[in-house]
Amino acid sequence: MMTVNQRIIFHLDLDAFFAAVEIRDDPKLQGIPVIIGADPKEGKGRGVVTTCSYEARKYGLHSAMPISQAYKLCSHGVYLRGNYEKYQKVSYQVMSILKSYQIEFQQASIDEAYMDFTRSCGSYQDAYTLAESIQKTILERVGITCSIGISSTKSIAKIASDFNKPNGITIVEPQKIQEFLNPMDITKIPGIGKKSKLGFHKKGIYTINDLYKTGLSNLVAFFGDHGVWIWNVIGGNDSRPVGEFYNRKSIGKERTFTEDVTDHEIILQKIHELNSRIHEILEKQKYRYSTITLKIRLSGFATYTRSKTLKVPFRDKLLVEKKLQGMFNHFSRKYTQDRNSKIRLIGIRFSNLEQDASKIQTQITDYL
Repeated sequence: MMTVNQRIIFHLDLDAFFAAVEIRDDPKLQGIPVIIGADPKEGKGRGVVTTCSYEARKYGLHSAMPISQAYKLCSHGVYLRGNYEKYQKVSYQVMSILKSYQIEFQQASIDEAYMDFTRSCGSYQDAYTLAESIQKTILERVGITCSIGISSTKSIAKIASDFNKPNGITIVEPQKIQEFLNPMDITKIPGIGKKSKLGFHKKGIYTINDLYKTGLSNLVAFFGDHGVWIWNVIGGNDSRPVGEFYNRKSIGKERTFTEDVTDHEIILQKIHELNSRIHEILEKQKYRYSTITLKIRLSGFATYTRSKTLKVPFRDKLLVEKKLQGMFNHFSRKYTQDRNSKIRLIGIRFSNLEQDASKIQTQITDYL
């Protein structure tokens, strides 16, 4: 049986994807900071940066940054709202190219994918040559670049793909994993984010080398099962197969209004739009849900959530919209009697997801 350390796993990440597509379609944007996201309105806009070109990143811009802050740092950039339908089509082109290699394949997001070339590549040198060919094909046929990480596990391949961007190829052979990871910040490990890292900092753990020094027994004592997962990742023992079926836990969307609002018709219309967009995804992926959550943020940034959990998972856009409207009306009677209580943001989330049996069967059949 093939062991983890003998595998050759690719992680492909499209470089600054949304911005790259816009630059491809308008060559005049080449070399200019391009920011995809909300309208900055000369520094007074609401919302966040979705993504930005590498030219914009030189000014400190990054995804999820408030658009007003982005404008202060880079007022001369080109700000675009984005065309998500176009990005989906380009993503489909790229994924079709990758699937044509007839290997174990897993699309991780609109701009990421894993591939298992263990049976196709005799060595990591062969893998490098293949990665160059994939990059060339995508550039010629689609007109955008990608970065590729190659290693023996999905987690290390993903970290590697982010190491040499844009248009880079990074190989981390099994015996060099610790050397590669040692100096990195712990947030490079999937599952450790900006908030969860604080718990590690309290234990004096800042870099991945600190994790190695801490040892498995202490990581388990500090963090339980999560400590085991981290130790397996940094030890190159992440045995998850490419194509592994992943059942997402929740899905949601939220929107910040350009101006704080009190008009309930505007808010209910936004609830309708968000609910419709989420249900398009739920329909395509055949998900049902049993918990519905409405999120409301007031102008003073006080944030409230209201949730309802049903006995049986279901999927019904019209019925849920009535429940969301009822939840909002109940909230407004209780909290927005004061005329100064304006609403800044509205969000909807569906959780406790289950896939339809037919969808799950298709996923398993495809994997086999």
